[in-house]
Amino acid sequence: MVENVNPDVQKAAIEATEPQVDPVATQSEVVDFSGKSLSELSVLFQQFINSEDRLQRSKEAEAIKAAFYKTLAKEKEKAAGEGSEAYDPQAFDSVEENFKAMLNAYKKEKAENTRAIEAVKEENLAKKQAVIEDLKALLEKDEDVHATFPEFRAVQDRWKEIGQVPLQAVRDLNNTYHLYVEQFYDKLDINRELRDLDFKKNLEAKTQMCERAEELAQSDNVIEAFRELQKLHDAWKELGPVAKQYREQIWERFKASTAIINKNYQAHFEKQKEEQNSNLAAKTALCEQVEAIAEQEIEDSKAWNSLSKEIEAIQAEWRKIGFATKKDNQKIYDRFRAACDKFYERKRVFYSDFKKDMEDNLQKKIAICEEAEELKLSKEWKKATDRFIQLQKEWKEIGAVPRKKSDAIWKRFRAACDEFFAEKEKAAKAQKARFVKKAQDRVMSEQDRLIAKYRALEQEIATKENNILFFATGTASALLDSMRNSIDAAKAELAALEAKIRKAEAAKQENNE
Repeated sequence: MVENVNPDVQKAAIEATEPQVDPVATQSEVVDFSGKSLSELSVLFQQFINSEDRLQRSKEAEAIKAAFYKTLAKEKEKAAGEGSEAYDPQAFDSVEENFKAMLNAYKKEKAENTRAIEAVKEENLAKKQAVIEDLKALLEKDEDVHATFPEFRAVQDRWKEIGQVPLQAVRDLNNTYHLYVEQFYDKLDINRELRDLDFKKNLEAKTQMCERAEELAQSDNVIEAFRELQKLHDAWKELGPVAKQYREQIWERFKASTAIINKNYQAHFEKQKEEQNSNLAAKTALCEQVEAIAEQEIEDSKAWNSLSKEIEAIQAEWRKIGFATKKDNQKIYDRFRAACDKFYERKRVFYSDFKKDMEDNLQKKIAICEEAEELKLSKEWKKATDRFIQLQKEWKEIGAVPRKKSDAIWKRFRAACDEFFAEKEKAAKAQKARFVKKAQDRVMSEQDRLIAKYRALEQEIATKENNILFFATGTASALLDSMRNSIDAAKAELAALEAKIRKAEAAKQENNE
């Protein structure tokens, strides 16, 4: 008897033992749950464990489990990426714990069901052994066949009603049973009419089995065809013999269809294995690509972003590839995930250091701004100008700052520089005006007037050339072109003045002579 077993589980175990099927026949196509979200997979598993036939669909449970953990790893990886503030480890832990709870409950129920099935099989073994003993006792009776045949039929019916037994006992048990059945039929020689009637019924039943097997041999669904074939074989074994002249013929017919179905079944899995080996090779190549990328020396943000897109493209390609062989599928996935993890961990460290460097750069530029804002009030034009030029050089040598503060800090520095150089230019114009006024006040020679204008223009060009060094950073090309054109025009005027000065000097020397 089955003891300490949940009644519902025991009932399921008894049903699960019918009929006796080869373990290979329990293989099925792997269900593809890729593309499902974590919440969708959790709902699917909840629906699965609520289904009545859940204990007969363990492969589906494994498929959902594999898809869940693959998706969980991918979502964690995505959430932990650069700049993501949505990464909440506790949220992921909660989702995983909920799924684990359902999975563990299912595993516990499945284990209990397995124990119940084995207990039922042991009971069935004892029942079939008892049937064999009854059959043996029936053979030893010294009675008329008309009296024993109904008992023989009853023994056969009892045998058919009993479910599966432990697999290791099947062959010996069946061989012993059929040996005694054959011996009983040998005794029926004394009553040919009764024996021939039984032979006829058995032949009709086996002919139907042959016809069904021939239909299955033409089926495209090789998995289901193979499964049903196992049931036909079990039923064939349960039937008694046919007339001697038909035995080899009917068996050869049944065996021919069996061979075709088995060949199709084998070919299916060989093709599947080839595809899985091909998938393994493709996934191995992708692993090598990611591993090579993860080992590269990457020094700037642009390179990290470019390589991140390459990794994402490789991951998309990975998702298009089917399963590898069963023994390698988890290993190759672990290898791929490890390579991706290495890349993203290095990226995380880089951006962590990069953000620190940008913050340091921001502080340096703030310090420059503060000095420029103090320096812009200076009236020591030459000294202040030299320092502004140095500050501009230092600014350019400092690296990037956080993007959201980059524009503001640049405008702050630019404003201080603009204000200083505007004041400087204003002062230069005032000085020039004073110089011009001083020259009405007194009579100047043409040469002195040209020299004074030359020096003022020379100072103006120097100021503009200094300004363009600074304005080149972040200035529109149209404005730069305008500034350069202005400098070129001033230089042309300067050259013309120089020629006039030389001409005036030559005329003066000639007059003196």
